[in-house]
Amino acid sequence: MTVPQVFPSFAARAAIMLGMAACGLQAGAADAPTPELALSFQPKHRGVDVETPAKNQLPNCKVTVERSGKLSGWIVVGPEGQVLRRFVDTNEDNVVDNWRYYNRGLEVYRDIDSNNNGKIDQFRWLNSGGTRWGIDRNEDGTIDEWRMLSPEEASKVAVEAIVAGDAAALQTVLISPEELKTLGIAEELAVEIKRSVSNAAGKMRAAAGNSKVIGPTTKWMRFDSAVPGLIPADEGKSKRDLLVYENAMAIVETNGEPGLVQVGEMIRIGEVWKLTQIPEPLGSGAVQVIAGGILMQPSATAVGGDPAPEGLSDNVRALLEQLQKLDAASPTPNDSPEKFASYNVQRAKILQGLVAAADTTAEKEQWTAQVADSLAAAVQAGQYSQGLEQLRRLEQQTRSLSEESSILPYVMYRRLLSEYSERLRGTDSEERTAVQKWWLGELKQFAEKYPEADDTTEALMQLAISKEFAGEMAEANAYYAKLAKAFPDSPAGQRARGAVRRLGLKGQVLPFSGPSLGGGNIDLASFRGKAVLILFWSTWCKPCAEDLPQIMDLYAKFRGRGFEIIGVALDDSPEPVAEYLRQKGIRWPQVYERGGFDGGPALDLGIVSLPTMILVGPDGKVVSRNISVDDLREALPEVLK
Repeated sequence: MTVPQVFPSFAARAAIMLGMAACGLQAGAADAPTPELALSFQPKHRGVDVETPAKNQLPNCKVTVERSGKLSGWIVVGPEGQVLRRFVDTNEDNVVDNWRYYNRGLEVYRDIDSNNNGKIDQFRWLNSGGTRWGIDRNEDGTIDEWRMLSPEEASKVAVEAIVAGDAAALQTVLISPEELKTLGIAEELAVEIKRSVSNAAGKMRAAAGNSKVIGPTTKWMRFDSAVPGLIPADEGKSKRDLLVYENAMAIVETNGEPGLVQVGEMIRIGEVWKLTQIPEPLGSGAVQVIAGGILMQPSATAVGGDPAPEGLSDNVRALLEQLQKLDAASPTPNDSPEKFASYNVQRAKILQGLVAAADTTAEKEQWTAQVADSLAAAVQAGQYSQGLEQLRRLEQQTRSLSEESSILPYVMYRRLLSEYSERLRGTDSEERTAVQKWWLGELKQFAEKYPEADDTTEALMQLAISKEFAGEMAEANAYYAKLAKAFPDSPAGQRARGAVRRLGLKGQVLPFSGPSLGGGNIDLASFRGKAVLILFWSTWCKPCAEDLPQIMDLYAKFRGRGFEIIGVALDDSPEPVAEYLRQKGIRWPQVYERGGFDGGPALDLGIVSLPTMILVGPDGKVVSRNISVDDLREALPEVLK
């Protein structure tokens, strides 16, 4: 068996490798391509986080031949023994047809020539790289369809397509007429969906052109949505059960400023999630959450799509039709807060009628939750202060039915949020202090009364953070511990557990390590004998940027005396971090792990604000678990004695 050649059409620089004669498995190192050449290969699609050692580390990398069954090829190994690349021949024709890329030893991306004609026609994101599987039918380097695509990744593809003005890429994540037929979508709904996704190029240009949220530098950060819902086939909307996200959002960042893009309704078709509307950037004013899409709407039809039965009253029928009509004309993202508030007020009024007409407790609770959401949205938009009194009445009505009602804490928490918003509006600093005191008291009572409610996680976290910021560490620790114990598997519970650990760090040896932004691993233990500042930061953190010049001055002044910094970047993607470091001339090592503020490093130490700076002495023990720049300037001469 011989070692395959890298196919020339993949990259012009591969011509050097093509010139090598195919060599036997016993080939010596001289027959292999150099690490520099092998590592010059990059994924066909940009934005994939692959590990490539720095130039000065290349002499410690090696390229060797490997064989496994019918597979043969080159494997590129990094200075720490980690796999960096694999170039594989899968069909024994001595030509590479799989280009595999790794990060921290895991394969994260693969380019594939599936028909062995020398042209890449499939692209796969793997392991921590994601789940995407794209197909390039005409082998022109662009993805024509998806074989696998998660809802998170579908939202990312859509946002990136709008940013790039790439209508063809956007079309790959919009539901097609053929897919509507496959799902058996009812004709009237199919017509509406087709209209919604028609003229994608024009609607995309209009959405981007009228928005301050989307620009050439916009980056997708993360996906945000409530849990998906199942629409059963017997509702008459389709011939099979449908799994649908009602109203998904994408959080984006433009020039350091966060923004929202309403991705809207999404539906699963096999292993691929598709959109039923063109994404819309939300306005730069108050957050405007538009009603759900075409499929996830109340229906006045009976099971199977037949006319409503006699058991459905004329009143309920009329209310459902009003709700459908209102939602069909819901505000656009660029409409004013006044229009948004008016829409939610009208919606709440219709929903209150449905609450009154509901026959079962489950139906009453379903409609009541939507009433609370609509009223709270209108109040917090700053355009409907009287909605607060309506929320109070709704809370009282719910309580009068049963103190044990599962919907009562839901309504109560939205009333609290709305009242907090109203009390803060137009206050000065002294009044704001009083409002904050009231708010914390209400949160405490809520958490004590409803220890198992979903919103209690947020209440406990806010209480803990407020106590920590106030310097009341014993109380902060108690709240964090309570949250971690009550909700151990929730993201808030994990962060709280890390916060308990962080608050107890002073005087303790801190085990800390993580993947380096540039490849490999960073371990605090290897810095023993030096004073080390562990700096949690992000490119979007303004206080971090304000502190940076002083930190760089301290680094330059004290590095020669044994001072080092380990940055922990909490951006959601590595690209802006690398660019920021280059622009600012930051040279200290950086730990980076995907997930940003919700990633492993932030959760492990319960980071709740940025910057967070932990100073570790030469003996490996924590000197300060949250030091300021001014205190750092005073502490370093003493620590480095």
